[in-house]
Amino acid sequence: METVKITIDNKHLEVPKGTTILQAAKQAGIKIPTLCYMNLPHLSREHKPGSCRVCVVEIKGRKTLAPACVTKCAEGMEVLTHSLRAMNARRTVVELLISDHPKDCLTCPSSGCCELQNLAIIMGIREITSVENAAISTYRKDESPSLIRNMDKCVMCRSCETVCNEIQTVGALSAINRGFMAVVAPAFEQDLKDSPCTFCGQCIAVCPTGALTCVDSTPQVIRALADEKKFVVVQTAPAVRAALGEEFGYAPGTLVTGKMVAALRALGFDKVLDTDFAADLTIMEEGTELLNRISRHLQGDKDVRLPILTSCCPAWVNFFETNYPDMLDVPSTARSPQQMFGPIAKTYLAQKLGIKREDMVVVSIMPCVAKKYECQREEFFVDGNPDVDYSLTTRELARLIKYANIDFNSLEDENYDRFMGESTGAGVIFGVTGGVIEAATRTAYELFTGKELENVDFHELRGLEGIRQATIDFDGTPIHIGIAHTLGNARKLLDGIKSGMYNFHAIEIMACPGGCIGGAGQPLHRGDSSVLEARMKAIYQEDANKVIRKSHENPEIITLYEEFLGKPLSEKSHELLHTCYFCHPRK
Repeated sequence: METVKITIDNKHLEVPKGTTILQAAKQAGIKIPTLCYMNLPHLSREHKPGSCRVCVVEIKGRKTLAPACVTKCAEGMEVLTHSLRAMNARRTVVELLISDHPKDCLTCPSSGCCELQNLAIIMGIREITSVENAAISTYRKDESPSLIRNMDKCVMCRSCETVCNEIQTVGALSAINRGFMAVVAPAFEQDLKDSPCTFCGQCIAVCPTGALTCVDSTPQVIRALADEKKFVVVQTAPAVRAALGEEFGYAPGTLVTGKMVAALRALGFDKVLDTDFAADLTIMEEGTELLNRISRHLQGDKDVRLPILTSCCPAWVNFFETNYPDMLDVPSTARSPQQMFGPIAKTYLAQKLGIKREDMVVVSIMPCVAKKYECQREEFFVDGNPDVDYSLTTRELARLIKYANIDFNSLEDENYDRFMGESTGAGVIFGVTGGVIEAATRTAYELFTGKELENVDFHELRGLEGIRQATIDFDGTPIHIGIAHTLGNARKLLDGIKSGMYNFHAIEIMACPGGCIGGAGQPLHRGDSSVLEARMKAIYQEDANKVIRKSHENPEIITLYEEFLGKPLSEKSHELLHTCYFCHPRK
């Protein structure tokens, strides 16, 4: 490999040819401030438009300063990252950005995690002495069921555009205007709800300011908790327990399940239950549907639609409804765990507790912002009453715990309530890419073969590669499985199916990087792949620690079918646990 020798702040380095100054500085332990730069190693993507100029450095012998994120190292180059000239230029750039930025930091949803705010603090900017450009307050706010867009706060880093258009291939955002009026907005300046947006929220996860934020549902939840006439039930998704601790100083991947349950109980929820229970229920319905289709296919039924696609991710559902209306009969009709939990809570559990449906409020804690959109879909209402009333993100829960003055770190571990609190390892792994199909495989294998599955760990289905393929031997019958995470990879997989490139029996797709562990509602990780890897490890560790690791062996699931549902795919389960899909192409 050809290398070059350079000096950065008097440190001598030898780096591969083609390395940028920013990359070389990082290797040397030298931090250069950035704003528009974004590194997403888990997606093999580096966003470096060089547009903000915050990362400018001085190169000896050059008249002009150079942006470190796009300038490549050259033999003998001498770089100064903190010369007076570079620091003054960097400060001027930040001052100009602030001069065109709203001054509502105290009430901004991104206050405390805003990168522009952090730069102002680091550089000691306390006032803007130059004439302000006054281009602010010229754009209206745009709100969808999940996201809020405030273009006045856009700094034109274009990170959201890269994620939306290149990684997710959704195409909902594009740059418009020039100069101080330049922003990234929905195509043709549409409302978000009318654009191709799937509400995955990955744009929120990379936005360095408050230009893109999540709809806050905590005020409604607080009012429900304060209403003595309401019985408030909360469910927690598997990926939340592997990330919530990060908001309270724990290392990424620290499981805080017991403390989370204790905090929710301290907040006043009447029942604290586990979405993992509903994940096991999803496997019973989705797995049975998978086996039915495969059995019909093996019997020569040419009308059966394969591959079956998982349907747990609402952003993915939104994506195929918008982009693949000719394939609406291919995905499983099984609802997501969140939307299975709601109707079971408001029927079976409500009957057991003697509570009217309208007096029960179901709240979900999710790693996902698209879940807010999902629980507002019309098909998930009964006589105007939603199956799931409100969905909070992991970050919203953390804020609510802090607002309630609960000392999270000192809480003693507590267990979930019963009924609907028991879960298996199969339910836990729903939180990571490949986990849903692995959970389904554990159950489908035993139901298909009639034999006990001795080794439940399907390592061939695991990993962070964008598209994965595996063949599982069902006692002599090969079952071909495809897995994709991010919607860009989902598009490649679906296009490959339509062209005949792929021949699968089942496919799992998750919209977010790494699956739910990388959801836009999780603590922000700014592209640090080690965070996703730590969360993934935690999920599999909890699975390994479970006594029961197959969904069909969950005793509470068995009781639910015996007492209420009858059997998977029964008329009752179809009514409560299944859905249908709609064609809604957007502009």
